[in-house]
Amino acid sequence: MTTFDDREKAFEAKYRLDQDMDFKTLMRRDKLVGLWAAELMGLTGDAANAYALTVIEAAIDTPDQDIADKVANDLAARNVAVSAADVRTQAALLLDTARAQLNEELSR
Repeated sequence: MTTFDDREKAFEAKYRLDQDMDFKTLMRRDKLVGLWAAELMGLTGDAANAYALTVIEAAIDTPDQDIADKVANDLAARNVAVSAADVRTQAALLLDTARAQLNEELSR
């Protein structure tokens, strides 16, 4: 095997690792958004975790759809006035939190 082959394999491995980390970060963000929305809806404990799971599932089932629309519609159904734009803003903030949580877990 040549040095070029070794470098190519290393780049491919790094790419796979980066893709995996990006996926985990987005799923963690979606969970955090779900927990945030659940709190606004007055859900706690298992009910909050179950709702957060529905947000994650929605992101997996329809990756092209923005979870903000689902969450905003769910909040509106509970008479909580939060727009999809507000959910997107919160999701952007929680993306940093999700990334930090995962990095902390990896460093242990």
